[in-house]
Amino acid sequence: MGIIESMRLDGKAIYVTGGASGIGRCAAMAFAEAGADVAIVDINLEGAEKVAKEIADATGSKTIAIQADVTNQEQVEAMVAKVVETYGKLDAAFNNAGICINVPAEEMTYEQWRKVTDINLNGVFLCATAAGRQMMKQGYGSIINTASMSGHIVNVPQPQCAYNASKAGVILLTKSLAVEWAKKGVRVNCISPGYIGTELILEAEHLKPLMAQWNEMAPMGRVGKPEELQSILVYLAGDTSTFTTGSDIVVDGAFTCF
Repeated sequence: MGIIESMRLDGKAIYVTGGASGIGRCAAMAFAEAGADVAIVDINLEGAEKVAKEIADATGSKTIAIQADVTNQEQVEAMVAKVVETYGKLDAAFNNAGICINVPAEEMTYEQWRKVTDINLNGVFLCATAAGRQMMKQGYGSIINTASMSGHIVNVPQPQCAYNASKAGVILLTKSLAVEWAKKGVRVNCISPGYIGTELILEAEHLKPLMAQWNEMAPMGRVGKPEELQSILVYLAGDTSTFTTGSDIVVDGAFTCF
């Protein structure tokens, strides 16, 4: 089998949290195009159903939409159970749901802090451990978490201490789980994207001044595209990455290099 054929995900079952938009939607499409059956998981069920239909129509993949709040352990456990009930297994999990609140630290409420860390870090923990337990029963599986370059640097000019702290936590959580589960057949990696021009970001008027500054600071002079993450995600979900675990893959156009 050649390298291109070995990158295929035929017969694999994968879920994507935050799959109704942005990086999650783009990742789900890539997994399906590579042959996987995909569960679109989002708190926005209507959006998840729309994306699931779009992917099924475009690729012929067997897709389902699942509504779940990643901060709710019962809903997360039910989501994983639904994926296994539908596909008979869980080959890969992309824990991608996340939010950012830009508020100066001295003005940030504890409620705002908790909301960001609950979704970005606690949600990843709940999803990863639920997926991990299923994968340990199977004896195999790949977990991919979305961290951020913000887990490596302090972004400017926007104040986002909760986001930065939560994403740094995702990176070390990923490494910790990778070490704990290495002999149990479960691989755990994360990606750390730089600024990615999702529709939500590109269409937000209040972010345009920030984007101009990001572009000015960026070595490549631009933000990334969601599609520029696809090949890395397909690699991590598949069988050509069986010796890759505990890795944090930074995809930021060299933004964190200075």
